[in-house]
Amino acid sequence: MARPPSRRPGHNRKAQYSLFASYVVAVTGAAIGLLLIVVAIFDPTGFAGIRAVTAELTRPVSVGLKNMVSGVSSIDEVLAAYWRAGSQNVALRRQVEADRNRIIEAKAVAQENARLKKLLKLVDEDASQLLTARLISSSSSSARRFARLNAGRWQGVQPGMPVRATEGLIGRVHSTTPNTSDVLLLTDSGSIVPVRRANDNVPAIATGAGDGSLEIRSLSAGRNPFKPGDLLVTSGIGGIYQPNIPVAVVVRVQGEIAWGFPLANPSRVDAVVVERAFEQVVTRPDPGTPAATEGAEPGNVATP
Repeated sequence: MARPPSRRPGHNRKAQYSLFASYVVAVTGAAIGLLLIVVAIFDPTGFAGIRAVTAELTRPVSVGLKNMVSGVSSIDEVLAAYWRAGSQNVALRRQVEADRNRIIEAKAVAQENARLKKLLKLVDEDASQLLTARLISSSSSSARRFARLNAGRWQGVQPGMPVRATEGLIGRVHSTTPNTSDVLLLTDSGSIVPVRRANDNVPAIATGAGDGSLEIRSLSAGRNPFKPGDLLVTSGIGGIYQPNIPVAVVVRVQGEIAWGFPLANPSRVDAVVVERAFEQVVTRPDPGTPAATEGAEPGNVATP
């Protein structure tokens, strides 16, 4: 029977050296520990110095290990903070969008309040009998230009009453139903309004052209006195429209005819004021005067 091959001698030698080194390290560590114990017992001052030197030498290693342990332990906190930051960003974006919508709504409400305040100021400044209504529709492309009010005969609206907005004159009431009224707009071909230039009272007639503009003809002889930019207001002639209501602004002059555009756009106006005819306001007696109550029987006193 053949002899089995022996193990390599180098391998046994390495194992022996490793075992010997471990023994040396263990004995050296035990000797150093025993020495430190002896020094701590018999020379506490010297042991304190050794401990201080050892602490200074091992300080960088201790700091590195501490930072590594802290970094590993804070990974979950970093991940949680990142997740919370994402959720907070989404919530903040939604809050910003909601605040932006509220700001837009607040601006719209402010504009509506300003428009209504102008309308109330108009009502307060005018002593005539007034009715506030809203335009619910208007024609902008047909040959006839009408708008519809949400007030009619039952609310006291009558044909011929002027209709105005804060920007200027809209037109006059053409026909009525119990709860609605049709308003003949300034730009209708059947609309004729006596006007004057605001700065020097030059009289003219403004007629609707049927295309959204006004044809303005001067009543004075000679060349056309109007020029672009002139402001036209009602003159009070004719007994329908009260004087000094803004009507239009001149944009073009062609021969003896000037062309203008109304200052009040029915498509952009919602709240309007319905007025009594100027002639009725002027000739109407004061209810408190004897002329208004003279001849009135008991229980049949004249009313506005």
